Amino acid sequence: MYIDSHQHFWNYDPKRDAWITDQMSAIQRDFTPKDLEVLLKQCNLDGCVAVQSDQSEDETHFLLSLADQYDFIKGVVGWVDLLKENLEERLSYFSTFDKFKGIRHIVQDEPLGFMGNQGFENGIGCLGAFNMTYDILIKPPQLAEAIRLVDKFPKQKFVLDHIAKPRISKGLDYKWASEIKELANRENLYCKVSGMVTETDNFKWTSDDFTVFLELVTEAFGTDRIMFGSDWPVCLLAASYQQVHSIISDFYSPLDLDKVMGENAVRFYNL
Repeated sequence: MYIDSHQHFWNYDPKRDAWITDQMSAIQRDFTPKDLEVLLKQCNLDGCVAVQSDQSEDETHFLLSLADQYDFIKGVVGWVDLLKENLEERLSYFSTFDKFKGIRHIVQDEPLGFMGNQGFENGIGCLGAFNMTYDILIKPPQLAEAIRLVDKFPKQKFVLDHIAKPRISKGLDYKWASEIKELANRENLYCKVSGMVTETDNFKWTSDDFTVFLELVTEAFGTDRIMFGSDWPVCLLAASYQQVHSIISDFYSPLDLDKVMGENAVRFYNL
């Protein structure tokens, strides 16, 4: 089973989705499962994992309702307030949905030090009892925090989104590379090769721009802990779905593609 481990759906709301600026007009519209289903078939993918983009339980319910309607949505990574006192109650509730697999908080927008917040750590500590994963969405300056967080929870399943969003057009940054290698030593952490095309200057790129990043991440994590994610529809700012898919499918050997395009996501998210 080949899986897109990272994509989004939304009914566009200018107020709620204010992060989609006028400079991102290409994605200022609705994106539905019917839109994605065509693209998955074109790329011979069997399903996807829908990931939150709005920090609300309303959106989590929206994604779960879509997953009920469309069998190819194999899992949902939603949002629950990890800082709330009633967190365990909310996790218990969402655990009753078969396709609810994990939690993501948009940490990239939080101040440095957020992941060391006692309340946030307490929230992460509750996930294991419900067999829920956690998607780490950060930028390079937050990598050191991520290392400390993963160290505190060696039995929690983590996945790093978008290889921590390095500035692709600037070339390989030593500090990012060093911290990625250090983070990859934690075997409970996986990594999504996703979100790279939108980390380019003016969204201009060639496939060769990504090679050194893919080589480093693959060497660090190995092909057993890497998974493909399109980051559709955000990727459309810089590339088509097919182009994003080709960057990964052209880089890995057919044997490794079975893992990167499917087996690893199935295992990590228990699809």
